[in-house]
Amino acid sequence: MVATGTLLAAINVTGVPMREQRVAILGAGGAGTGISSLLLRAMVEDGLSENDARRRFYLVDRDGLLIEGMEGLLPFQLSFAQPRDTILGWRLEQAGKISLIDVIKNIRPTVLIGVSGQPGAFSEAVIRSMATSVAHPVIFPLSNPTSRAEATPQDLMTWTDGKAIVGTGSPFPPILKNGSFVRVDQTNNSYVFPGIGLAAIAVRATRISDAMLMAAARALAHLSPTRRNPVSNLLPPVTDARDVSMRVAEAVAMQACKEGLTEPMSAAKIFEKIEANIWTPLYRPYRREA
Repeated sequence: MVATGTLLAAINVTGVPMREQRVAILGAGGAGTGISSLLLRAMVEDGLSENDARRRFYLVDRDGLLIEGMEGLLPFQLSFAQPRDTILGWRLEQAGKISLIDVIKNIRPTVLIGVSGQPGAFSEAVIRSMATSVAHPVIFPLSNPTSRAEATPQDLMTWTDGKAIVGTGSPFPPILKNGSFVRVDQTNNSYVFPGIGLAAIAVRATRISDAMLMAAARALAHLSPTRRNPVSNLLPPVTDARDVSMRVAEAVAMQACKEGLTEPMSAAKIFEKIEANIWTPLYRPYRREA
């Protein structure tokens, strides 16, 4: 969800709409296919057919790019396997296996996401190749902990001459960008999970739908500082977590009502229920005694 929200926020910087994104993902397990499914929904909502949207995803696993007919594909991977005619005419570095660098060189992705747990998998060669054909490459090395990240944010900035738009799955120190140090956006579900839970409890939703998850992602994107300033961070600071949770909860609860997953209620009633259920921290003042 947060990867989707962060990419939607990145559009404020790149100007590339969802329907025109080309997404390469390293790691085709549950995380990689889950991210792909929500991004695909966003593409469909932006005007693509589901079939056309699926063709814009290139998932690379240990055996290379997922291709229809490949041995060992798991059920959840099948829908993101590329047709074999997709790779006709591709130049490969090694015959018999389509690696990440092959995908980068042949499809020129606008987005690169890592959920592989393989440290350093986003090599300098991979990143420089991507940056040659994309004005602002969106790169999310999301594996955690920090030691498992596919690349460090500072390396990504260096290898793209400061053009990369970066989101990580682990905390990193500020990076040097355009002559000043900036906060690294941590693309972590902690931005939306509290709000989703709050919404479900507040309005007594009977279940959490895919549309509710998309509502959470869009609410987070709506809170992006880049809406006001394209050179700002993609995500709000962590210190705004309580306000973010409130806004996410409102959007998710509204969607639950829209789908009939809770009793009908007005927007004012939804806000009232959310306020009644959110925890408000109160700290007693202390005085040091001599």
